[in-house]
Amino acid sequence: MTERDIAKLFDSFDGEISLSDFSPDELAELAEKLRPRGNIVAAFTYNEPMIGFEYVRDAARAVRARGMKNAVVTNGAVSLDALDEVLPYVDAFNIDLKGFTDKWYRELGGDLSTVKAFIAEAAKRAHVELTTLVVPGGNDSEEEMRALSSWVASVGKSIPLHVTRFFPRRNMLDRAPTDVNLLRRLAGIACENLETVLLGNV
Repeated sequence: MTERDIAKLFDSFDGEISLSDFSPDELAELAEKLRPRGNIVAAFTYNEPMIGFEYVRDAARAVRARGMKNAVVTNGAVSLDALDEVLPYVDAFNIDLKGFTDKWYRELGGDLSTVKAFIAEAAKRAHVELTTLVVPGGNDSEEEMRALSSWVASVGKSIPLHVTRFFPRRNMLDRAPTDVNLLRRLAGIACENLETVLLGNV
């Protein structure tokens, strides 16, 4: 998919979203019904699923009772108490590590130390992968990637890191897409510390 194709998808969105309510048991039942088509997991994602961690906990417990797995995609800006509620039922996390400076996290309205604590705790009991969206002028320095990947390696060298290309959208139209050569260079730096580094949106 090209950058132009992605732009068309966003531009064609008319704001109408179809919603359905499912109880935790109904969600687990739906996931189980999809097993003949190869489904083995319920993924909790979009927007931030841990805002409703009680639902994630209850639905993941119901999914696990049916012999299936659970994955959570999160920004990790969550208390350790809330994480502890869901950890017994979650097999894998993909956590956004949006950068590695307090300044960048403050600009985005978050807190780096909270996310680091979440990652470190989740990695003790579940499979963890991290995603860093490289934003030009925000978190794209070689020094930051070196510090980020070094810290991730201190938690676990085998934690996969997805180094992902930024495209300008919505409230961040003031900068260009991430240069692909820069993205590859930053991924190379991360490879000095980590066993698995993957490029995204290239």
